[in-house]
Amino acid sequence: MRGHISALGVGATLFAGLLLTAGPARAANEAETADLLVKLLKTGRGVVSANQDLINDATKGYKGFTAESLESVVIPKYREQTKIDLSKPSSTQAEKLLHLLLQSGKEVVAEAQPIINKQGLGFKGFLPAVYARKTGDKFYQKTGIKLKLTGIDYRFPGNKPDEFEFEVLKMFADPRHPKGQEYAKSTMVNGKPVLRLMSPEYAAATCLKCHGDPKGERDITGGRKEGWKEGDLAGAISLVLPIQ
Repeated sequence: MRGHISALGVGATLFAGLLLTAGPARAANEAETADLLVKLLKTGRGVVSANQDLINDATKGYKGFTAESLESVVIPKYREQTKIDLSKPSSTQAEKLLHLLLQSGKEVVAEAQPIINKQGLGFKGFLPAVYARKTGDKFYQKTGIKLKLTGIDYRFPGNKPDEFEFEVLKMFADPRHPKGQEYAKSTMVNGKPVLRLMSPEYAAATCLKCHGDPKGERDITGGRKEGWKEGDLAGAISLVLPIQ
């Protein structure tokens, strides 16, 4: 694989006429949109992470962590990152996709309310990774755009890297690769052209409760700890955007 880039010139998506512009502007729009979608998924997942102790509080019933509260925190955080205000109606084609991704995340939190608000139960199983996976699944159903978590040390079978993802993950693990730099490429999947973007992720202190030391020990989810250290490559967010 060649080229370490965070944006790539490609054609138009096939999703319902979204992102259909012309020439170089079209290419820039699609690459930028892919990056913005990844940022929004990360933002929502971060909000779930920040509320993990509340979600797992066995002493409380109703937690107040709802679809609306998720949105109320995601919107200003995302606006600070990108200058895009998702509290306003879509004014661009890209924003239509962003709104659909935000809506997908809200649906995931709404559907999880019975377990989130279950009093007397500590660990609920509603983890940031679960939020991201289910949000990606709903978004795919709405748009045909795939968003998934992946990694060499994957746990959920659906997060298993495909050949492309595996090679990019190896590249991210190479100390010569600039830390945090995304990789994007136009390629073919199942005989159809797509834009593939992968954004590396690194273990934060909060990840180590389940993924740190001692390696092999069972964590609260029942999975075996990977022995990560803070800052280690944890995996990546992988996006597959169909194009024409």
